[in-house]
Order: sequence, then structure tokens, then C-alpha cells
Amino acid sequence: MSVGAPKIPVTVAEVTEVNDLIKRFRFVRRDGGPMPPFSGGAHVVVEMDDHGTRRMNPYSLMGDPADSTGYCISVRRDEAGRGGSLYMHHHVRPGMQMVLGAPVNLFALDARAREHLLIAGGIGITPFIAQMAQLEALGGRFELHYAARNRALGAYMPALRAAYGDRVHTYFDDERQLIDLPALLAGQPLGTHLYVCGPKGMIGWVRASAEAAGWPRATVHHEEFLAPPVGVPFTVDLAASGKVITVGASQSLLEAIEAAGVEAPYLCRGGACGQCETAVLACDGHIQHNDHWLTDDQKASGTRIMPCVSRFEGRTLVLDR
Repeated sequence: MSVGAPKIPVTVAEVTEVNDLIKRFRFVRRDGGPMPPFSGGAHVVVEMDDHGTRRMNPYSLMGDPADSTGYCISVRRDEAGRGGSLYMHHHVRPGMQMVLGAPVNLFALDARAREHLLIAGGIGITPFIAQMAQLEALGGRFELHYAARNRALGAYMPALRAAYGDRVHTYFDDERQLIDLPALLAGQPLGTHLYVCGPKGMIGWVRASAEAAGWPRATVHHEEFLAPPVGVPFTVDLAASGKVITVGASQSLLEAIEAAGVEAPYLCRGGACGQCETAVLACDGHIQHNDHWLTDDQKASGTRIMPCVSRFEGRTLVLDR
């Protein structure tokens, strides 16, 4: 179960095709009341009933935090994924009733920063849209560097340039435009904080470059929700509840635990927050650790698992659930 406020029953108010890969969805409360407040960088978990399969995917809130009339998210279609993005693209229509988790922020702006350097890649722009609206309202200093594969897939670029002018810098892979990251990092004033959201390779590159340039770890922030991978079905013993479950090929371990009626905490469902971390009581096989929460030593020990994104191959896996 999620930690915090109750879930939010909503109606889909708008569905907008942003480009060939991305659709934007706007939700309003079914009772007509205001949405719970959130801050830039927050996400919600969207619950889906995909023809009998329950899916719960996290998406960054991209609206203005000052707007309490509704929540907006953008979803990039992934043809090779488990089906959540395809469900959103092919089945969600205005007027549908859905359920959202309460907003959670694992990628908040640091109030101590004198300036904010934002680096986005592709759909990773979404949390920054809310963050920039928040910073603009508060008079905060920021600049955005936003890379996309091409101009057609540069979601929201024209609107961001119109709103924030020369604080927005755009780059296109097909035009061989690259962020000059060493120069960018070296030219920042003292007290700047760095934020990055986008593909895994970009996040790793930015974090490694910042470390090499001597940036304190506390000033570098990143967000990456990992999608649970598909794989071979496997069986798990849940020792505390006395149940044996089978995890399907396109089902996450966390989803299988929930389907068995066993409560498990979560915040992100994407391997980032650590909330669903579970003790491994016995393991005869190989745990496929797909998270970026556990340390390398913890993964090697085989004593912990993040059921939201990790899988198993072998004979026996016993968890403390």
C-alpha cells in the first residue's frame, strides 16, 4: 500500500496528443473539489484496470503546483513495455473514472540552492515543467538544458521557450547538438544545485561528470523511474503470510504480492524510493536486481530485494512478507 494520504478518485478531463509518442492527460476530482497540493518534482501512481490486469504506474506531475483544479501528466508510449503506457494511449478517454495515489515528491527542489541547473532528456522534461512554474512564482533562479531526439519529439519546447526565454536551451540529437556539460558545470555560481531526469545513460553521464568536476553529492539530484522488466515466471514463498505465489512474465513481484492480498508498502513503484525493500530469508538461485536503491554490496549479499522492479531465476526464493 502507498504511504500517506488516501487515494484520489478522479475523472479524465482531457486527453491531448502532444506528438507521435506522447499524450498528455488531465485529471479532476470526481467530487469537484480541489486536488491535494503538491510541489515541483512530485509524482502520482495511476491505477489502471487493463482488462482484468491491475497496473499501477508512476508519472511525474507536470502542471503548475499553484493550480489545484486538476493534475496533468504526460505518458510516452512504449511498444516494448509491459502495457501500462499502451493502456493509457489506447484506452483512456475523457470522462473515464480512474484512481490516483496521493502525490509524493522524491525529486524536490532544494530550498538551500541559490540557483537551479535543470537537465532533461526526452520525457524527463515533465517534472521540470512543474519545478519551473514553482521557481518562477517564487522568484528563483534557474536554467533548463533540454535534449530530444529531434524537433518533432521535443515535447513542450515552444511553450517553455515562450514562457522562460533565454533560460531554456534546447538540443537535438539528429542535428548533432550536444550539451557542453563540462563547460556548463564549470560555469555555475557557488551554491548551484544540479537536477537531471531522462534516459538512464544521460543520468549516469551527468552524475559522473558532476562528481568528476568536484560537485558535492548533496547538490546533485536525479530521478529515474524504472519499469519492471518482463521475464520468465517464477514462484515465491511469502513466509510471514504463509502463501506461495507465482509471478507472471509481465507482472512485477510487487504486483503479484498485492494480487495475493498481502499488503506491501510503496511510494514510487520504480526502484527509486526504497519503501518496498524486503528481506530475503532464503534464496537458491539468482536475484535480478533492477533497482537503483540497494548498494552493490547489498545486492551481492542476496539478503534484500526491491519487489517493484526485481525478478528471480532459480529454485527457491523466500521473502519476509
